[in-house]
Amino acid sequence: MDLRALRCFVAVAEEGHFGRAALRLHLAQPPLSRRIRDLEADLGCRLFERIPTGARLTRAGEVLLPEARDLLARAERARELVRAAESVREILLGTVAGAGLDAGPAALAVLRSTRPGLRVRLHEAPMTDPTGGLRERRVALALTRLPFDTSGLTIRQLGTELLVAALPAGDPLAARPRLHVSELAGRPRFRLPAGTDARWRTYWLAGDEDTPGPVVTSAEECLHAVLWDGVTGLLPAGAARRHARPGIAFVPVDGHPPSRVVLARRADAPDPLVDAVAAALVDAHVTGADGVRGGMGPGPGPGTASAGPGSGPGSS
Repeated sequence: MDLRALRCFVAVAEEGHFGRAALRLHLAQPPLSRRIRDLEADLGCRLFERIPTGARLTRAGEVLLPEARDLLARAERARELVRAAESVREILLGTVAGAGLDAGPAALAVLRSTRPGLRVRLHEAPMTDPTGGLRERRVALALTRLPFDTSGLTIRQLGTELLVAALPAGDPLAARPRLHVSELAGRPRFRLPAGTDARWRTYWLAGDEDTPGPVVTSAEECLHAVLWDGVTGLLPAGAARRHARPGIAFVPVDGHPPSRVVLARRADAPDPLVDAVAAALVDAHVTGADGVRGGMGPGPGPGTASAGPGSGPGSS
């Protein structure tokens, strides 16, 4: 089966909507629909039913979805294994919509001078995966944000970042210098797909999970939802700098815990080169933003010093 068609199928299945899946994949909708039709023709069955709100998986589609995800993950893993066989060692660093990458260039400069045979390549994970690809063993390290299920992972906290509410510029709250998170209760929000880590969903929705709104998986989709659907949602404060554009206001939010920027890795995969990359990232973050110095350890570290505006869901 064509991997591109499988990527299209997974996107439509997760979005429940052809239009939103096309935006996520940066495709026009007609070629996306053609790939789905070609895949259905190849398999000899329908994978989706059209419904008023979008598209719903058929029984055959429900069977294919986990298999398609597995095939795509294995294809990516095969790519990385082949690259690892080359003389230059490459470390894949996962990032959830750019979390913590402000310190990345300084870390890479140190690594280039001390370990010229080592390359670091970024894998930007969707907002549905707060581990940044660690669970699927796609990456060796991940820059991400708590809270999420950290079982089996080693976590080093790098700093914290306050949140903002992304609002349509014409919203009455958009002119406020600050607002309390309770003022967003009951408003339509951009939401994360069902099946996303429960702690992660609860944090970014501020516990208000029953509100209506479009499902998003990336920073751009969050912003599209604000502009096109008139919804709101929480983002890290760095979004105001990275994603400023006409039609969207970013208002600082009180009454909600700040986002904790962390460096994560699998606890069962010791590797000296991964250690070197992790140490460079920690040192660069400490040097560039009043972080907390220290080594990697099990669970969240004790440091809570402010990291300044960074990146995360909504800040790629």
